[in-house]
Formats: sequence, structure tokens, C-alpha cells
Amino acid sequence: MKKTNLKLSFIALSALLVMSCHDELDQTPIDPDSVTEQDVFADANQAKGALAKLYSSLALTGQQGPAGQPDISGIDEGFSQYTRMLYNLNELTTDHAVVGWGDPGLPDLHGMSWSSGNDFTEAMYYRLAQEVSFTNSFIGNAVLLTDPVVEQYIAEARFLRAFAYYNLMDLYGNVPLSTEISTELPEQANRSEIFDFIEQELLDIQNTLAADGSNEYGRVDQVAAWALLSKLYLNAEVFKGEARYNEAVEFSEKVINSTYSINTNDANGNGSAYDELFLADNNVNGAQNEFIFTLNFDGLQSQTYGGTTFLTHASIGGNMDAREYGVNSGWAGLRTTKSLVNKFDVSDEALNNSFTTSSNWAIIGDATPNDWSAPDTDMYEVGTNVYQLFVTLTDGEMKFRRDNDWAVNYGGSEGVAELNGGNISVDAGRYLITLDLANNTYSLESIYNNLPDARAMFYTDGQTLEIEDIPPFEQGFAVTKFKNIDSNGNQGSDNTGNFVDTDYPVIRLPEIYLNYAEATLRGGNGNQATAVNLINEIRERAYGNSSANITAADLTLEFILDERSRELYWEGQRRTDLIRYDLFTTDTYLWPFKGDVQNGVSVPEFRSLFPIPNDLLSINPNLKQNEGY
Repeated sequence: MKKTNLKLSFIALSALLVMSCHDELDQTPIDPDSVTEQDVFADANQAKGALAKLYSSLALTGQQGPAGQPDISGIDEGFSQYTRMLYNLNELTTDHAVVGWGDPGLPDLHGMSWSSGNDFTEAMYYRLAQEVSFTNSFIGNAVLLTDPVVEQYIAEARFLRAFAYYNLMDLYGNVPLSTEISTELPEQANRSEIFDFIEQELLDIQNTLAADGSNEYGRVDQVAAWALLSKLYLNAEVFKGEARYNEAVEFSEKVINSTYSINTNDANGNGSAYDELFLADNNVNGAQNEFIFTLNFDGLQSQTYGGTTFLTHASIGGNMDAREYGVNSGWAGLRTTKSLVNKFDVSDEALNNSFTTSSNWAIIGDATPNDWSAPDTDMYEVGTNVYQLFVTLTDGEMKFRRDNDWAVNYGGSEGVAELNGGNISVDAGRYLITLDLANNTYSLESIYNNLPDARAMFYTDGQTLEIEDIPPFEQGFAVTKFKNIDSNGNQGSDNTGNFVDTDYPVIRLPEIYLNYAEATLRGGNGNQATAVNLINEIRERAYGNSSANITAADLTLEFILDERSRELYWEGQRRTDLIRYDLFTTDTYLWPFKGDVQNGVSVPEFRSLFPIPNDLLSINPNLKQNEGY
């Protein structure tokens, strides 16, 4: 794992804790003759090396790098990485994403028509089951050591086990609950029992974990336990059938009052600190200040075809230049739907309000709001002989004109402005139009590349907002959120451009701000003024100023859901959020290709859970399949 003193002791614990694709949550790990438990847990130093495997099993996929000797069989190794599966199950199934690849079972995720034998839902289950098995084995062996520091290692392992169960409960509902290695086939626990187990584990370990902010980067401290409790309690009505919003507020406050802080360091000087969160040096550029739980990646030392390597490569295609994102190629797969893009929607009028100086230049034509008739649509002066306007155009033609008078007009083509030149052909869309008479040029740039919210990270050149057919990459805007360049514009450590350095924030502070606000509105004993201030802290970072700050009247549950979308998209949160709002399966909220229909349709409610893998049902008669599968 990058950027930490934790060693990747694959040879030791990995050999000790090998698990096949068909193992149960409590299966005894294989113990090769060449590696014994006594070797791995000889002392605290060896135990720390073994602890690294528990973290790395969520980041990596096998024993020798991106491919070969996988931890999980039965699926392409790169597909099986945890955050790649989290994206597939929690983002691709929602309004945030589509993918053009046709791998069996993959199109079914966005179409919400997966079967009980879907490779990707099975892979995630086995990845999480493996983490439970690894942590159980670690805890069972480490507890025999008497060194006090090992108590903290055990607490970290218990956190990772609780985190794995949080995912299993969220994604699959009723699963076996196993806390030790056993040859007995486990009984199936219900969601409420899993909830209670996670809650008690986190409460028990909160003061045994490293103190707030004191652990090595990449390892959890007590704030991570509070943050996971915040998430757990916010979703308690779904998971357990009872409201726990007071507790959601309580543990959100603990996190908010910790040493973690929103990153406001604009290290690359582009006017926003938001993009720093997803760059190759996000462990040192200030972003780490808000990262509560991360998975660490290094293009040379921890290679995988999942993680941020997947999110970066797979989002590049069409006219995009992969080198600008620090990689050697695009995989031309992932895009987003207009439903996410529209979360950032700002009216032309509001955008034009950012201009302060009116001008006597304007646009006219059948593509413009007033056709060829006066009054022309006025532009604004933004520099000496430079004029701009945000505007929605239709298919047609336009020209630039001064003082509503044909005596002085400019037309042209290919960006060259010519006095009395020909009409300029335009396609329908929303644009920032620039006329630069100092250089006799003009440009029409997609409005979506110029939105004031820095979180709107889309590539639109050659991309359509509407998606009529999912496979072509050019349909749907591309997302440029994750990059393999650092704050100075340098490529990550792998100069081949294959693998990415960017760390993945599993939990970061703004999510907990949003948890506090939502729990308060849902009846928790938080303070609404505090909630407004927290939301505004997030939005001031996004806008670079207070121009988009909200008031108490703006703070609604719908607003919070949309703000979660804007702040956290493609970070593995969306499906859980939509389920909590009762929007995931119903016709109350539709998005493109929901239910595999272009304009979206409702789907059966049972889709709120994924199926238990069929192999497990055949192995363990104690298990019952989720309804509908």
C-alpha cells in the first residue's frame, strides 16, 4: 500500500488466508506447509504485516499484482476488486452511470434486470466474504499475542470486519454472521441482527482504535468508527426498521468535531480545491485532511485493474486525450446520464448574472432566442474587446451584431470572426459564446464545461447529453473526476501510464456533514442552523465563494439528496441513498434506461437487494435466497 509504513506481507498472511470463490463466510483458510500461523503471528511486528493484508484485500485482487494468483476465482481478476464492484453495484445501477461494455451480466446492472447468477453480484459477495474470513483468522491468531499494540491492530481488524458486514447487509440483506473460523455451516442472520453486531463492534472498539488523527495514513482511527456509525444510524430505517436519527446526529457530530477538516487547499491553483481530492497526490496535497477511510493505490507498488485505475481509464474515450489524465489509453466504457448532469443545472439567466459589464454587442439569428428579429440577445464585456454570453441555442445559424444594426456585424467559420462574414452554423445546445475582437475569433463552448460548481466534472466535446443507445461511448457525457496527474500536472509514478496512484476515499468528511443535515431534517436532535452552515462549507469549496450559499428555507430532504449526488457521485454511495429515499425502484423518480427503458420505468421492489450467490445456496441448506430471485 502506498504512502504508509504498512508493509504488504502477501507471502505470509496471503498464503495463510487463501479463499476460493465458493467458500462460505466461515470457511477455514488454507494453511500451506511453508507458512504457519506461528510464523505470521510470531510477534507484534509480524502481526502488523499481517494486518496490511486485511487492508490490501479491499484494494487489490491477488498475490502478484494486477493479474495472476487471484484471491477469488470464477471471474476476471480485475473485475473482482472491491471498489470496482462497489461502483458496479452502487453507481451503475442508478442515475449516475452507464457502461457501454457488453460483458455478460454487466448491461443488466444498469438495466436493473440482473439474475441470481450475475457474475458481478457474486463477485462482490465473495470479495466481502473473503474480508470477513481474513479478519476472523487475524483476530483469532493475534489475540494470543500479549503486546499492547496488538490490541489496536485487533480493533482495526474488527473495524474492517464491521465494514465488510455493513456492505453485505446493505447489498444482500440477510447473510451468515461468523466471527470465528469454524467447519460448521453457519445459520443465516437477519438484517437486524447484522445491524446490531456492527453497532456493538464499533461501539466496543472506538476507544481501542488509534486516537483521532493519530494513525498512519491509510489506517483507520476512532473517527472511522464514528463515521461508520453515522452511516449505519442514518440508514437504520432501511436496515433495521427503526429510526435512529438522534444517534446519526450524535456520531456525525463526533466526526465533525474531530481533527479532520474540509480540504480548501487549491494546490494546483485552478480556483477550486475539490479536484485535488481525486488527483495522484491526494495523500499529500491537502485532500488527506478530509479522508477518514481510504484505500491506497500506487502505480508501481500496488497494481490492479480495479480501483482508481478502473475509474480513470474506463471513463476516457471519444475525443478525449488520455495523456491529459495521466494514463496511456482510455477503455471507452463509463459515462453518466443527464440526470446527474442536471443536478448541476443553472439557468442561463443565473449564469449571466455573474457578468457585471453590459455591452453593445449581441447575437442574432434563427438559432438564437429571438430569431432574426430584434431585439438581439445582448452579450457582456469581460475584457478589452472580448464579449461573452451564456445562452441556449437551437439548430440553425447566427451572427454577431453591434447596436442592433447590420452596419457592423461579424460572421465566419471554424472560429475565425470576419467582418460581414457568412452565417455561423450551430447545433442545438447550451453554450458559453465568446467573441474576441482583439484577435478576430469566436467560440461556442458547452455550458457544462463552464458551470460555476467545480464538482461538475464532465467532458462534452463530441458527447451527447441524451443517450439513445448505451454502447456508443459518445452518448452520455464523460466524467473526468478521477485522474492520474498530481497537483502540478505531472503523471503518476507508473510512467507507462497503465496504473494509477490516486487513492480512493471510502469515507470522507463532507459525507458526514450531509449525514448530519439529513438526520436533523428527518427528526434527529441536530441544529438546523448548524446543518445549513455545514452545507454551505461544502458549497463554498465547490463555488470558490459564497455566491451559492443556501438558507434554512432551502434545506429540504430533496435538496440534501441532490447535494449528496453533486458531492459524492461515483464514490459508491448512490444506490444506498436512493433506497433510503424510496426512489431506487419506484416510478417516483425515473432516469435514462432505468428498468432497461430509454426514458426509465419502475422495477420490482425486490431489486433493492442483490441475490445471494447460487453456489452458496447449494452448499449451505441453512441459507434462503432473497425474495424475487
